[in-house]
Amino acid sequence: MNDLEYLRQMRSLNQPVAPRRDLWASIDARLDEAPVAAAPRHGRARPWLMAAAIAGVAVLGGGIGLHLIAPTGGDSVASTTRWKPSDPRLSGAAVELDAARMELTQAMQDSPDSAALQRLLLRTERQRDRLRTFEKQAG
Repeated sequence: MNDLEYLRQMRSLNQPVAPRRDLWASIDARLDEAPVAAAPRHGRARPWLMAAAIAGVAVLGGGIGLHLIAPTGGDSVASTTRWKPSDPRLSGAAVELDAARMELTQAMQDSPDSAALQRLLLRTERQRDRLRTFEKQAG
C-alpha cells in the first residue's frame, strides 16, 4: 500500500455513516422492561459523610493558611514586599537584593532544611535593612 492509497482510505472514513436500522425502538423497549431499582438509602451514613467533608475542608484550609503565612527568613511584613528607594543611588542595590531574596526563597522551596540557604537569606535581609537605614539617613 502506498501513501496515496492510504490517504484515499483515510478520506473515505470521514464520511457520515447511518445505521442499517433504527436503534431507538429496541433501546426504548428494553428500558420499559427493566425493573426500576429502589434508590439506596443513606440515612445513617449522611451525617458521617458531612462531618468528614467538613473536617477535610478544615484541614485543607488550615494547610493552605499555614503555607501562606510561613516565615521566609524575615520577621517583618516589609521584608516580603518589594521595596524601591526614593534615592536613585540606592535603587540598583535594592533591585539586586530583591532578586537575591527571590532566588533564595525559590531555592529554599527545593531544600527547606538547608542551613546555608537560611543564613544567606538572613544576611540578605540584614543588608536590605541596612540599605533602608542608609536611605533614612540620606533624607
